[in-house]
Amino acid sequence: MSGKVAFTAMEHGTKADYDLIFADEEDRAGEFAERVLGWLRDMDGDSPYLISRLQHSLQSATRAERDGADDETIVCALLHDIGDVLAPANHSDVAAALLAPYVSEKNHWIVKHHGLFQGYYWFQFIGEDQNARDKFRNHEHYQACVDFCARWDQPSFDPDYDTLPIDHFEPMVRALFAKEPRPFF
Repeated sequence: MSGKVAFTAMEHGTKADYDLIFADEEDRAGEFAERVLGWLRDMDGDSPYLISRLQHSLQSATRAERDGADDETIVCALLHDIGDVLAPANHSDVAAALLAPYVSEKNHWIVKHHGLFQGYYWFQFIGEDQNARDKFRNHEHYQACVDFCARWDQPSFDPDYDTLPIDHFEPMVRALFAKEPRPFF
């Protein structure tokens, strides 16, 4: 990195300071996919499931690919639980925030809401409403999220499923995060 900003509070920054920051962010953009893949690999540990969280993610993506999904949707299936690394209690929101600048509004909505929609399969066991997802019944992406969970997320805990390895998906992840991100504002 060349140079440092002159300010100690953002309100005192200059155009030159912010040009430096944005140039640094642009230089580091190529590292983002590597960080995401690293977080994904961090999910390959012990879990109460029959497979690791990484294997669940790979299995979800494998099912999406075999079902004919496009690359963006496959990467969303791969990364839908990436938020578990940082914030298990609201993992869907974290994964959706990570993906938002790079994916369609539809895929963003599905990832953001998949946690609630997965509740259809288990909320009744903790005294919650298994049909809580139905508050979104009239949303244009409701059925797509139901399908995402039914076909790719909820059945992907099978140790005997022929799951594709992470290196199969790496080019798709790199391509997604190589796209120019949409601004957050």
